[in-house]
Amino acid sequence: MVRLVVCAWLTTAIATVLAQETWQGVLGGMPLGVPQSRITELNRTNCVPLMLNAFRSNAVVKALIFMPGATDELYFFRRANAKLTNANPSLLDAIVALTNQTYIQATFRPPLLLLHTTEDPLDVIAIIKNKSTAARLHSEAVPDRIVFIDADWDTVRGVLNKKLSVGLRPFANAPDSWHFFRHNFAAGGATGWEMLEAIALTDKTKFSVHWLTADFELDRRSGVVPEVDKLSAP
Repeated sequence: MVRLVVCAWLTTAIATVLAQETWQGVLGGMPLGVPQSRITELNRTNCVPLMLNAFRSNAVVKALIFMPGATDELYFFRRANAKLTNANPSLLDAIVALTNQTYIQATFRPPLLLLHTTEDPLDVIAIIKNKSTAARLHSEAVPDRIVFIDADWDTVRGVLNKKLSVGLRPFANAPDSWHFFRHNFAAGGATGWEMLEAIALTDKTKFSVHWLTADFELDRRSGVVPEVDKLSAP
């Protein structure tokens, strides 16, 4: 009886600790690069690969996603540069530096952590045409660690078609996909549904779930591009 009580107490204690874990605490334990690598700045050449490769699977954050507004700041406007002052910075340090020194913001929509700007709609448009398929996607796990850095649609489709229970549309080389943003996200332990959401958030699309397929098309919503003078405003 005593042993059962102790086991029950330990189970409750562990569940309480996990429930209290925050995304900041989890990412604070993920090194940004190898120790003593002397990373002092995040810029258009190193920011995305450093941060996505630093992300590791965990029970709190299932995916780190660069949305189009964030990658626009890095690659199109070329105005996202952030200094790192820690000797051995963590992934959290990188996110804090970006959000304090650039227009990029961080929003946690459990279990997805979004890096975005005011340009990005944060809610995914998903249309369910087949309820049983949607339910299966919500329940199935994609246990592998997935990292896409500046990947086109054909690359993403080629990888995830082997890991999801639905086929991704449009097909390879389809003209409709040429207008999708490049894909920049890392995921681990996500469900099939969360993986579809990660795709839509990073390439500015919406999707509909059918019996055997998830069909993506452009999301034409658009927010406000950050204005240069507002970053230095009090």
